[in-house]
Amino acid sequence: MSTAAATSARPGAVLADLLPDTRVRDIALVLGGAALTGLAAQISVPVPGSPVPVTGQTFAALLVGTALGAGRGFLSLALYALAGMAGVPWFAAGTSGYTAPSFGYILGMLLAATVVGALARRGGDRSVPRMAGTMVVGEVIIYAIGVPYLALAADMSLTAAIAAGLTPFLIGDALKAALAMGVLPTAWKFADRK
Repeated sequence: MSTAAATSARPGAVLADLLPDTRVRDIALVLGGAALTGLAAQISVPVPGSPVPVTGQTFAALLVGTALGAGRGFLSLALYALAGMAGVPWFAAGTSGYTAPSFGYILGMLLAATVVGALARRGGDRSVPRMAGTMVVGEVIIYAIGVPYLALAADMSLTAAIAAGLTPFLIGDALKAALAMGVLPTAWKFADRK
């Protein structure tokens, strides 16, 4: 069976759907997605002049949403956010709570994981060009919520929030998107050979 035929044989599927369908699977995937995001957030590099560090959590959140689908992606990021708000120290650099100026990015990741998961169900993770578009949509959502939240929480102008909470991250986000563009379409090709 060709790769194109195998991929088209699974319309509406995300990578997680290739595992046996059980409630235990879904619970494990949601818990695993939250844990992966929490672990990735510990990859944290301060950005001079910004209260927002460069982290691996945006990449993890978009990967979780795309691989698990909208529902499980939403639940994973909701669990991540709620546990962090309750005091689990797994936000960037081992922090927790909801008062940090960067908390808006976590809310953005929650919505972005849901949207990219829906796009993945429509084939948004099956090829490099589609995955590029999916990642761009996810990043735009994260910044559309995170930057205004930063402006309000840090009492900054929107221009200052863009300079501190968007501009320094564009190159890193492009690299993360490139990594995702290689990982997910490749995973589908590997799965379709099985």
